[in-house]
Amino acid sequence: MRENLHRDLTLSELAKSVNLSVWRLSHVFRSDLGMSPIKYLKLLRLEKAKYLLESSFLSVKEITYRVGINDESHFVRDFKKAYGNAPSQHRTLMNELPKASQLDQPVKIKYGAKKSLAILLPTLNLISYTASVAASSVV
Repeated sequence: MRENLHRDLTLSELAKSVNLSVWRLSHVFRSDLGMSPIKYLKLLRLEKAKYLLESSFLSVKEITYRVGINDESHFVRDFKKAYGNAPSQHRTLMNELPKASQLDQPVKIKYGAKKSLAILLPTLNLISYTASVAASSVV
């Protein structure tokens, strides 16, 4: 599935590729992953799109095409539903996050900002870690 994200895959093609009936393939997916094969395919496409948004300068339209989604408006709607932001907003937010190398730098702060910084830094580290894990697992 991962190698064919750009293709318009059908459930019968997927079932045929693993020598199962459509019903059996759907049953196996639901019992093992808790979702249908088509929903899983959509999830893979959205994860790949998220990775491309974070790691490339491709336009949203080009990313939509590369992950096999035919309608950009459906892609934007599904991406926003899955990740909480539209693709362009997600890219902007990811670009604004400090790089991991910047997080290790000593920071000079005023006394009043220490409390809010103490709350914010673990969150930024978690986001950075989550992004790096997601990037390594999507490839």
